[in-house]
Amino acid sequence: MVLEIDGEQLQIPDVIAVARGGQRVVLSGAARQRMARSYEWVRAAAHSDQPVYGVNTGFGSLARVRIPPSQSAQLSMNLMRSHAAGVGPPLGLAATRATMLLRANALAKGVSGCRPLLVDTILEMLNRGVTPVLPQQGSCGSSGDLAPLAHLGLVMAAGDHGRAVYDGAEVSAEEAMSAAGIARLSLEAKDGLAITNGAQVTTALAALCCHDSDQLVRAAEVAAAMSTEALRGVSRAFNAAVHALRPYRGAIACASNLRILLDGSELIDSLPEKVQDAYSIRCTPQVLGACRDTLRFSWQQVSVELNAATDNPLILVDEPGENKAYSAGMFHGEPVGIAMDVLKIAVAEVASLSERRLYRLSTGTLSHRLPPGLAKRDRPELGLLLPQTTAAALVSENKALSFPASVDSIPTCEDQEDHVAMSTTAARRAAEVVANSRRVVAIELLGAAAALSFRQQEAPEAALGAGARVVLPRVQAVTAALRTPSEQIEALAVKIADGSLMAGLPPLEGVR
Repeated sequence: MVLEIDGEQLQIPDVIAVARGGQRVVLSGAARQRMARSYEWVRAAAHSDQPVYGVNTGFGSLARVRIPPSQSAQLSMNLMRSHAAGVGPPLGLAATRATMLLRANALAKGVSGCRPLLVDTILEMLNRGVTPVLPQQGSCGSSGDLAPLAHLGLVMAAGDHGRAVYDGAEVSAEEAMSAAGIARLSLEAKDGLAITNGAQVTTALAALCCHDSDQLVRAAEVAAAMSTEALRGVSRAFNAAVHALRPYRGAIACASNLRILLDGSELIDSLPEKVQDAYSIRCTPQVLGACRDTLRFSWQQVSVELNAATDNPLILVDEPGENKAYSAGMFHGEPVGIAMDVLKIAVAEVASLSERRLYRLSTGTLSHRLPPGLAKRDRPELGLLLPQTTAAALVSENKALSFPASVDSIPTCEDQEDHVAMSTTAARRAAEVVANSRRVVAIELLGAAAALSFRQQEAPEAALGAGARVVLPRVQAVTAALRTPSEQIEALAVKIADGSLMAGLPPLEGVR
């Protein structure tokens, strides 16, 4: 299948398909026509006396400096070189590919004043496996992700600059593009701005985080159901009529998923004297439900941003009047920055609750007679005491990472950019929180699987719930195949990320 982009219809699953699945992408014919119209206006404006920001003027605080038409191409090249100030480790392959797709889609709206050839070049790079090396650090999220996107531009533009990964090796941009058979560009007026002036690195990371958080929440509910069974919990806390009296959408969905996962379990409600569980069990719908509601907001924000115009200026060729270039603040990363800050808080809570259930499983006085530490009785070992320590460390790290980046601002560009979003930092930290939390849930799955194995030894005839019947054998296969807890945790985290852990389960509601 080939994905056709037009700047209007891209969705998060499309981003995942291209970024991780290698789906091919083309530019729609209608988008090509829109781009050509705005490009023709920019070509004419570059030779006119009318000042148009970034076309025949300088940038930022130098916007009052006029640039003659003969130097407009050099202006774009100089912008790219001066802005290529990113530092630190590069973005991962998926995040970089998502960034390229999103920048191409933003340009495809036809309001950036650049040639369709720019989008064609980006898409050819995607389709032929040329991945620019984009440093993670150096963007404040306003005016967009200038520094990392400039590194993308250096790979696209002709010259002795830029680095890219091709066929698994990092090489010069010239070597990568030549090997892939892609011609590099001679830049024209506004090309530099068109490539760099957008929040696509932030949004690429955000789209991946939204998708991964959706997978993570459902895996956390699977782990919660298995832990609840192992602790011989009380199902009344998940009753549909109860949750209808406090009708938060996320809590209702979580309680419903738990009922589906626990269906058929004979360990649930098996202690007649037990009327209620600790909060980490009983309040799972309330906590994960609140997380679900927050993640839905983040998903909605990012879905808008995927098809947003984030350039400056925007070229509105159908507007009346001679000057069709509109300078505004569309590049400001605040809408996505706040969405990522709240996402990482929600995901950190998913991990925090998971660790508390794990602690109960591995603490003899809290687990209804499970072995202390979930250690096997027939051998000297510590069981899951150290994995629980790892989970505690990750949960604590999440707390530090969850400080909202979007409440910070440091003025840049001689105070022209006097309020910036720090959205890129918010998205980068959100990705770290998601990765940490995925490992915490993986550790809980190890604990729940070990605990259920003990329960099966105690009562071999007791049926497990619908979720445990599917997932328990998968967790046990991982623990049997890998020797160290570290290897087991990472293997389960991969299965959570790619969705294979939950394949074959009854349908569970996602966060959307």
